[in-house]
Amino acid sequence: MNRTEQILDELRSALSQEVIAQIPDFAQAILQSGQICSYGVGREGLMIKALVMRLYHLGLDAHVVGDMTAPRLGMNDLLIISAGPGNFSTVSALVGVARKAGSKIACITSEPDGPVPLSADMVMNLPAQTMATTKKGNVVTSILPMGSLYEVMMFLFFELLVLEIKDILGVSYDDMSTRHTNLE
Repeated sequence: MNRTEQILDELRSALSQEVIAQIPDFAQAILQSGQICSYGVGREGLMIKALVMRLYHLGLDAHVVGDMTAPRLGMNDLLIISAGPGNFSTVSALVGVARKAGSKIACITSEPDGPVPLSADMVMNLPAQTMATTKKGNVVTSILPMGSLYEVMMFLFFELLVLEIKDILGVSYDDMSTRHTNLE
């Protein structure tokens, strides 16, 4: 089997019905919130930024933690965080701040029993190899290096989530395009 087929097989296996079944509840949590802020570290953070961009294109009040325009979170707001390996000190600290402000927390992870997911209101489990998994000496399950399988899964999961929200809101691709920057 060539590498391409192996990667596609890994993704097909990882995007199981159990994983996809998490999307409707996550979509509802996003739609029921006021402001949305999101955070992730490293490449997980890049996938989070891609999600925020699409949520904005859908017309939602979505921001990335650390941007100058990120709002103050409070009641009825949502912090979406990624903690693939179950814990990052920065993510944990942000959860504490958002929780104190009365915000809900949604965590994307491959380790649902980790400290950060256990402190979240909602957990989306994407069971895939992360960089931390390979560093712990666990069995490498992916041909992709380090945490790439988890990060690709995040992107695909988020795109399916965006399609779900798009359908619920009745937003067209033309509507989304009008919110795309013209400063490129």
